[in-house]
Amino acid sequence: MVERASIEAYVDGPLLVRGDVDILDKNGHPVERTRATVALCRCGVSAIKPFCDGTHKAVHFKTDPDGPVS
Repeated sequence: MVERASIEAYVDGPLLVRGDVDILDKNGHPVERTRATVALCRCGVSAIKPFCDGTHKAVHFKTDPDGPVS
């Protein structure tokens, strides 16, 4: 059975993607996943985009918990 996909936005952090979801780069090509759960960058500063490397903490990335996901 395939796990139902989910995406959870962490306040001041990444998007956590769980389950069977295709991740595509800006050209529409698949991005290889080596884990069932991955964290996607929202701050734009990660050195391993589209994945999060934790840099959001160093640059003090902030989200609006009541606003749209960015």
